[in-house]
Amino acid sequence: MNGIWKYSDLLPSVSDNYRPTLGEGNTPLVKSKRIGRELDLPNLYFKLESLNPTGSYKDRFAACAVAELLQHGQRFCLATSSGNTGAALAAYCAATGLKCFLAIVDGAPQGKLLQMQVYGAQTIVVKDFGKVAEVTSGVFKGLGDLASKHGNLVQISAYHYSPFGMAGVQTIAYEIAETISCHDCHIFSPAGGGGLTLATAKGFDIWRQHHDGFQIPKVHCVQPEGNDTIAGPLRSGAQQAVAVQNSTTTISGLQVPNVIDGTEVIAACRATGGTGFTVSDELVYECQRRMAASEGIYCEPAGAVALAGVIKALENQEIGKSDTLVCLVTGHGFKDPSATARMAESHRGCSVNTMAEVADFIEGKLEQES
Repeated sequence: MNGIWKYSDLLPSVSDNYRPTLGEGNTPLVKSKRIGRELDLPNLYFKLESLNPTGSYKDRFAACAVAELLQHGQRFCLATSSGNTGAALAAYCAATGLKCFLAIVDGAPQGKLLQMQVYGAQTIVVKDFGKVAEVTSGVFKGLGDLASKHGNLVQISAYHYSPFGMAGVQTIAYEIAETISCHDCHIFSPAGGGGLTLATAKGFDIWRQHHDGFQIPKVHCVQPEGNDTIAGPLRSGAQQAVAVQNSTTTISGLQVPNVIDGTEVIAACRATGGTGFTVSDELVYECQRRMAASEGIYCEPAGAVALAGVIKALENQEIGKSDTLVCLVTGHGFKDPSATARMAESHRGCSVNTMAEVADFIEGKLEQES
């Protein structure tokens, strides 16, 4: 069976005729080559969700979400996105002949927006959506009303709105569980609305129900300081997530000021023994740069949030040196051209006219490093 449907026994029931796949899932779990050694963490791993067909873990969501639409005879997909969900849904809609309409978060990176449009989606950017809680709630409600009018569903990558689609994201946990078995394992998951983190925790719980003796890893929620709706309350012992009036983080995809799945995330992470970590945008960008330069992993800023969480956990002495640590790398670097430009700034090359100048340039760089 192709894609995530290899786990069909653990997914919602879908007829074989309505199981779209572009080869999503089965992403590699790569052991750190240099950062782990530098941090004295020999068992640091990266789950490269950036290698899904459209460049993010949201392809797992899209495969299930579109399957639900097809199974119910829908002609179009109506969704919201800050980028990755829209690109994934647009691709799977293109592959299955569904029209795709996307309400887009204000400030979504151009790379993500162009990707959605390449697949043929109709994109509508909404002012202050994803930045102001009141506006965001209004968009969710308005789209819900529109979907109801047509007997359809709004596809938002959150359990609160699309539990069927989110079941596809749980397959991340199934793949990790098949690969790593240990008693001191930690999963670091970036969070905006919290859907990925909740899916990971749920997935491990479902896996344990089918595999006696499996020990669930500790699942940690990592959020930017400018969008601390879940991580802070989780760490402080609160029972409920808290909306922020304005999301101030610049990390694309994690600008979700509303609670959405947050309260369920708190309960799910706490049940695994996990906690919350808030990280600065500056640390995230540094981790993004470091992953590219030291590991050869080119990810979008949100994909580096998990490593920032590991660094905070290490500083807090909340992980052991021999523990197994898995960072969920959510999306590819090509998604955010402006972030890529910042990373590349320190590695600018030059233009020359002769081979002699090429040699002089290289020799000079080698001399600087020696």
